[in-house]
Amino acid sequence: MHMHVCLNGDMRTTVEMKAEHSSALLALAGRQGQKGLCSVLGKAIEQYLEGERIRARRRRELLSVFRSLPVKDAKDLSRATLFLRENWG
Repeated sequence: MHMHVCLNGDMRTTVEMKAEHSSALLALAGRQGQKGLCSVLGKAIEQYLEGERIRARRRRELLSVFRSLPVKDAKDLSRATLFLRENWG
């Protein structure tokens, strides 16, 4: 489904989405007193971009400690992590 959406009042664009997504977003917008998707999509985009910023920061933090463990300890930790993942639940 194609929908014309205004983002931030400055730009209009066409967004292709599943009909069920469109229905759910329009219902959400309606519950918030909005007629269109601008506000709902704007919030969703901001949350997504903030999540990307957080994930990028976490990646940088993890890479900064890369190889800070001795090789044997890193292998032991890797094996223990794999064991926990395989036996979770």
